[in-house]
Formats: sequence, C-alpha cells, structure tokens
Amino acid sequence: MAVNHTVIRVEDPLAWLNALTPTQVALELGVVAGCVLLAWLLVWLVRRVSLRFELRILLGSRLIDGVLFPLVLMGLSFAARSVLANQAEAVLLDIWVPVCVSLACIRLGVKVLQVTLPNAEWVRPIERTLSWLAWGGAVLWITGLLPLLLDELDQIHWKIGNSMLSVRTLLEGGVTAGGVLILTLWLSSAIESRLLNGVSGSELSLRKALSNAVTALLMFIGVLMALSSAGIDLTALSVMGGAVGVGIGLGLQKLAANYVSGFVILTERSMRIGDNVRVDDFEGRITDIKARYTVIRSVTGRESIVPNEMLITQRVENLTLADSNLWQSVHVTVGYDSDVDQVMALLLAACTAQERVITEPGPTVALSAFGADGLEFTLGYWIHEEEGGLLNVKSLIHQGILQGLRTHGIEIPFPQRVVRMVS
Repeated sequence: MAVNHTVIRVEDPLAWLNALTPTQVALELGVVAGCVLLAWLLVWLVRRVSLRFELRILLGSRLIDGVLFPLVLMGLSFAARSVLANQAEAVLLDIWVPVCVSLACIRLGVKVLQVTLPNAEWVRPIERTLSWLAWGGAVLWITGLLPLLLDELDQIHWKIGNSMLSVRTLLEGGVTAGGVLILTLWLSSAIESRLLNGVSGSELSLRKALSNAVTALLMFIGVLMALSSAGIDLTALSVMGGAVGVGIGLGLQKLAANYVSGFVILTERSMRIGDNVRVDDFEGRITDIKARYTVIRSVTGRESIVPNEMLITQRVENLTLADSNLWQSVHVTVGYDSDVDQVMALLLAACTAQERVITEPGPTVALSAFGADGLEFTLGYWIHEEEGGLLNVKSLIHQGILQGLRTHGIEIPFPQRVVRMVS
C-alpha cells in the first residue's frame, strides 16, 4: 500500500514553509518527543527483561547504543505519521521519518560490523561510507530528488544475453546485497555465539562445524538474492558452476582436499579444539580448526598452521583423544647406602602434595635400576590436562623431592668414575 507524503520540493520551498504553522509545529514536535520517550522506555524494559541474554547488537553497551532503539523509534514515528496524516498535513514528520530510517540503517550496519569483525582495519572506512550513503539517501528522499534520480539512472541500460540491465538495477542489487550481507553476518554471529557459548572439547568442534555450515548457507542464499534483485538470470550460473567444478578438479585439488579434510575432522571429532597432539615432531594444543587448516600452539608459544589434509593422510598422535589425563615420570638417583623404603615414601609424599596429581589411579614409585652412580628410582603419576601447563607441575614435584631428601640427609650422588693408571 503506497503512503502519500509531503516532500520539500527544491523548486517550491515557500509552499513547504507556509505549511509550518505554530500549531502544526508544536503538535508534530510533541509527537516526535513522545516517540523518543516511548522508544527509550520500551528499550529500557527490554534491557531489564533480557539481562541473562547476550544481545550486543540489539541493545549495545548503553541504553540507546544498540540497534533496537532506532528501530523502535522508526516504527513509532512511521505509525504516528500515518495516524497524523489522516487528520492534518504532516510536515516535520515527513523529514523525521527518513532521518529515523537512515539512523537505523547506519546503526545496524555499524554494530554488526563491529561485532562480527572487531579487529579488521577496513571496517572503519566502510562505516564512514555507509553513513554518508544513508544520510545522502535521506536528503534525496526529503527533497524529492530520489525518484527523479532513479528514473534517470533507469534510462542508462544495456542488454546482456536475455537480461536487460541498467544502472538503477545495479544500484538496487548492490543495496540488496549489502543489506543481505549485514543480515547474514548478524544471524551467523548470533548463531555462533549461541552455539559456542560455554562448551569445549568435542562439543565445541561439532558446534563450530555447524556454525560454519550455517554461515556458508546464509551467504550463498544472500548472494542468490542479490543477483536476482539486480536482474541477472540465475540459470546462467549452471555454466559457471560447471567451469568452477572443472577448475577444482584440475588446479585446486590440494585446496579442495584441505576443505574436505577439515569437514571430515570436524564431523568425525578425531581431533578437537583443546586436544594435545603431535604432528610431524611438533607437539602442542589445538586452538582452532578452520575449514582449510588447523592451528596448533606449543607450550613455548609457537603456533603451527597445519593443512587439514596432512592431519588426515599422515600419522597424528592425539595425546588426549580417549582421556584428558596425561602421564608424567620423574627419575631420581640416590646413594647405595640410602633406605629404599624411606626414599620411596618421600617421593610419594612430594607427588601427592600437588593438587593436579590424580589420586585414582594414584602415583607409583619403583626401584627401576642399579645405576653406576647409585640407586635409580622412577616416580610415575597422572595429572589433569589443563591450561596451567605441564612443566610447572614437574618443577614443583622436583622441588618437593629435593627438599625431602635434604631434610632426611639422603645423598644425591655425583657421577663417579674409577681411573686406573697403568705404568
């Protein structure tokens, strides 16, 4: 249903000024103030109700910082203008409504980009460009130049195959593509945030695979909608799809293999985010699984980017696949004159004093060898695999063993060698 509205015609601004009577101005200013106050109140109520939900894009960090406030304000202003237009000529509201529309578009685009791409350097220029385009469109709408400009752009057209394209259809397709892209990023970020919230391990990997699949599907649908709005015949994509398939089969075999391998890893859950693995003499924790590669971070802080195909075709040691607990051992040498039972008790005491050492199965001590320099003991124990690291637990156990041996006067012998002099 078309809605009639008064615009500021450039050729006749005096007619618009004559419509601004004091009574009309006071009435419309009161309506605008009421819409702002009601929108503020509704957003405040929504924030109070949704405290346990994460609505960063809708609500933002402050009361009017998110997208919800300009959207509610736009809806209330449009409804008030429709009601007021049936009784009198709405002059100021004809300017206020497109301003609210531009503000809602700018806030939606900016907040979605800030949440989905927080560290991208090119987001800031896009935000400025979006603001200029939105305010420029509002000015053209208010002044009545927008329909004239669109009609002129529609006259510049050309034919591609069976499709007739014009500058207007291309602009409309671009606007549709941008809107669909923003909505797709919004939905995908909301789905990813909900799926990945408070999960870890295999559940995290599976949900990340689902999130990537949903994002790719939404982007594909958005591209199809944008092409359709621009007037491009989608049946021509079948030829392009065949060409892409041939290109993948010939020149992109490795790339396609990595993507397929990534999907297999995420679905089989043979390797999960947080697992400790050893690949090609590099050991570390899996911090992220992308569609093409996997990121492994070692305890020294180095990160290795491993193609997913390598994780499928080569031997990989997953240290935490069946169990997240890890086994460690400590080797201690004491003098031959030491009390074996006392040494074993001291080793067990130093081990059980650490909180991360598992009590079931508990630590074990064994007289493992009669060494050249003394009695060799091996202390074995299981620890919980956590982000706290592995070397620090072994260091604390070493300190406890050293303190216990020194307290009880048990010698840790130096290497001894017998030198025989032959004259």
